[in-house]
Amino acid sequence: MTKRTTVGIGLVGLGLVAGTVLQARGALPPASAAAATPAPTVTLAHRIAAEGRVVAYPGAEVRVGAERAGRLVRVLVSEGQAVRRGQLLAEIDSDELRATVDEDRARIAEAEAESRLAEANLARRQRLAEERIVAANDLDQATRDVETARARVATARASLVRDEALLAKSRIAAPIAGTVIARAVDAGQMVASGDRAFTVADLDRIRIEGEAHEADAGAVSLGADVAITADGYPGRSWRGRVEEIPDSVTLRRIKPQDPSRPTDARVLAVKVAFAEPTPLKLGTTVDLRIAAAGR
Repeated sequence: MTKRTTVGIGLVGLGLVAGTVLQARGALPPASAAAATPAPTVTLAHRIAAEGRVVAYPGAEVRVGAERAGRLVRVLVSEGQAVRRGQLLAEIDSDELRATVDEDRARIAEAEAESRLAEANLARRQRLAEERIVAANDLDQATRDVETARARVATARASLVRDEALLAKSRIAAPIAGTVIARAVDAGQMVASGDRAFTVADLDRIRIEGEAHEADAGAVSLGADVAITADGYPGRSWRGRVEEIPDSVTLRRIKPQDPSRPTDARVLAVKVAFAEPTPLKLGTTVDLRIAAAGR
């Protein structure tokens, strides 16, 4: 054994002694303690590719139709115009109905006058009956006259309510505040009851209906981050998050942009909320990259 070898063995021995001393003093963790410390769990293993379409939240997009048949005499809004809730969008010809409503009001006034006269006549007959001047059947007749007059008033008022309701249906109004995103009618056009006239949407309340393959269903979680891109905006992306996950998978509803992908695949229809403002319009097809929980 040479002198250099002897020195090396001595240095190794000193190192082992020093390590033992430091471990005893707590400067170095014991090997068993280091092995017991769990490694950090990776929660985002990969991103799931999915497709989606920009839609309005339930109740934020409404198709407005005609409630009765007739000819449109006025169309007051155009596509892209902002409207208030209850604002008049179009009006159906209602001259005849207005005349009917006026007649109803006149009949009410006439019936009320007859009712007052009948009640006054009944009061006189009651006084005379108390003095035994009139027969009982005269009092009965006066009572029936009052009941008949009151019934005529009620009938006239019911007719007014009915015709005013029909008149109100001549007005096509905005059911929500928003933007007119579609207009299907013009002034002078004939419409039938139920015909779609306008679509109004609140463009501040939009989200994405996405479709992930059923094989990835177990990796999609509520609140997961989503990267959103669209062909019409190259180089740009927006952040979103998963806000709804259904309890079952369904058949694909969105036609895939890649023609090689099957159209009859089963998918998980997730709802994605935007986490920042976006210029994307309703109906835009988008690509999603959903951060998936590690499996």
